[in-house]
Amino acid sequence: MVKKPADQWLSEYGASHKIRLNKAIHWICVPLIVVSVIALFWEIPTPQLMRRVPFLNWATLLVAGSLIFYLRLSPPLAVGMLIFSTAVIGGIAAYERLGVTPVWLLGLALFLVGWIGQVIGHSIEGEKPSFFQDLRFLLIGPIWLLGFIYRRLGIPY
Repeated sequence: MVKKPADQWLSEYGASHKIRLNKAIHWICVPLIVVSVIALFWEIPTPQLMRRVPFLNWATLLVAGSLIFYLRLSPPLAVGMLIFSTAVIGGIAAYERLGVTPVWLLGLALFLVGWIGQVIGHSIEGEKPSFFQDLRFLLIGPIWLLGFIYRRLGIPY
C-alpha cells in the first residue's frame, strides 16, 4: 500500500543522493539495474499456459506489478514508467532475436555493473542506499530520475 505522496517518497529518496557525482552515477546505474532485473526475469522459464500469450512472462508480470505501485502513487509517473518499461521489453525481445549472448548473461552483466556503480556512489555520498530503510525505495529510484525529467519539462506529477 502506498501511504505517502510521490513528492514525499522522492524527497526521502533524495536525502541520501545529494552529491553531484552520486547523482550522475545514479543516472547511469539505476536504469542499468532496471533493465537488468527485467532481463533476468525475462529468462525465468514460464509455465506452458503463459507461453500461449505473446510477451506474457515473469518480466512482464514484474513490470505490471510495479506499474500498479506507480499508478497508485502518481498516474503521470506511471505513464512515464510504462513508456520506459515498454522500450526495455522491446529492446530485450530484439536482443534475444539477435542471439548475440543469452539474455540472462546480458542481464547479469548489467546488474553487476549497475550495483558496483551504486556502491561506489553511496560510498562517495557517505550514505546507505535508501532501500535499507524500506524496500519500496527500490521502486522509487527510477521515478526519482523520471521526476527530474518531468520537472524540467514542466509536467506535473
